[in-house]
Amino acid sequence: MSVNLSLLPADEKNKVELDKQASFLVWKLKEAKSGPEEIIQQANQLVDETERTWFMQSVEKYKRLMGIA
Repeated sequence: MSVNLSLLPADEKNKVELDKQASFLVWKLKEAKSGPEEIIQQANQLVDETERTWFMQSVEKYKRLMGIA
């Protein structure tokens, strides 16, 4: 199934972007290219509590998928 992301509502686009950022930061953590402080810093930059919650849920999801404790 193909989905054109540009057709999504703004809040859904933002969720996709936050999920991508979480995936990248967890990958960097796994590859020892950054530490957990970078994830915390990114989360603290998010003003909206809903966005922060979504981001942290995505971080936890990718930690499980990538085998990081």
